[in-house]
Amino acid sequence: MKRFCSLLLCLMLLLPAMALADRTPKPIDTIPYDNLPEVVPGQHHYLLLCVDQWSKKPNNLGNTDGIVLVTFDTLAKRIMLTSVIREALVERPDGVIGRITYIAKNYGPEALCRVLSVHLGVRIEKYILFNFSQIQTIIDYLGGVDITINNEEAAYLKRYAINPNATTPRINRGGTYHFNGHAAVIFMRIRKAGGGGDFMRTQRVRTVMSTLADNCREITYEDARALVDEILDQSTLTNMSLSDTVEAMEQAFSLRGCVMEELRIPPDGAAHGITYAGMQTQEIDWDTCREAMANFLQNSFLVLDGNEEDEFGDFNYFDE
Repeated sequence: MKRFCSLLLCLMLLLPAMALADRTPKPIDTIPYDNLPEVVPGQHHYLLLCVDQWSKKPNNLGNTDGIVLVTFDTLAKRIMLTSVIREALVERPDGVIGRITYIAKNYGPEALCRVLSVHLGVRIEKYILFNFSQIQTIIDYLGGVDITINNEEAAYLKRYAINPNATTPRINRGGTYHFNGHAAVIFMRIRKAGGGGDFMRTQRVRTVMSTLADNCREITYEDARALVDEILDQSTLTNMSLSDTVEAMEQAFSLRGCVMEELRIPPDGAAHGITYAGMQTQEIDWDTCREAMANFLQNSFLVLDGNEEDEFGDFNYFDE
């Protein structure tokens, strides 16, 4: 009996270590950059990035918390948002597999554009990178945003150190509130409340962005032009010139009446949680992601989120 108890105790002590044991990711198939298809006529891709910093540090970037590809299709009259989870494993520029959240920090935003291009099969060249404070300022510039939250999200935000007056009315329980910029940034960063983990975090980002876009449906050309100046003032890094940004604004302005369509990468069934390099990561089926991306860019559909639970106990919210 003593031997049995000792064996049981040893197993119990080993279980946490076994649960955290690293797994070797499978090799990742990408499309060589020179073999990427040309951009579809009428489509224009812009990568919006947000690092996990509150101050502007262009020479010492933090991890990339937010990765959203905005696509304007001026021929099909569509606006598309594609968000990428930060825990996704990718092939780094040096050929080693690692989390996508570290690419811009270690290799630069241009390298992240290239990494996403070869993984998604879409040529991405233009980017704008922000920090949390800059996103907060832009949201405040646009007058804040109305967000519907559930009870768990409400409890989290009440515990978080945000000003009680950051929402109108003051948060009590689940419901719809008007968020100022700081509260909206904290909402988008929620990961361990309300379900969904990193998957649902990307949904919160898309919710804020699509709601802000809805608020701009009646914007005048002059106000849109002023917004461009504000965005450029509030960015940490970009490879877009003033003329590039004005061109993107004019594309968005011409499509301001469109319903914003959404996709999450990875889609349902294309991710598998593993521990790698001592971190919780997601091994991605990039072939499925490329197929989903190609279908998304060619066919209109709106996002639907489900609640399939992954092996880490988070809810795997998906798009279809």
